[in-house]
Amino acid sequence: MGRQLQIWRSEDGQKLWLSLLVEAMEEAARPELRSMPCDRSTLAAVTAQLARPASPYAQTASLYGLRN
Repeated sequence: MGRQLQIWRSEDGQKLWLSLLVEAMEEAARPELRSMPCDRSTLAAVTAQLARPASPYAQTASLYGLRN
């Protein structure tokens, strides 16, 4: 897990992460996917998650360590 974290923190890893995010957003923006109904509990959970403030130290705020 530590090795994977190092890769994501590198410049290449950041570019990969960003390209995967863009790909996922483009997929989610497709009209046939946007027209599908979404479960209310899933929508509420996502809304609650997005309402939380972003933290640059999100990994260290977890109850679980990276070495578990």
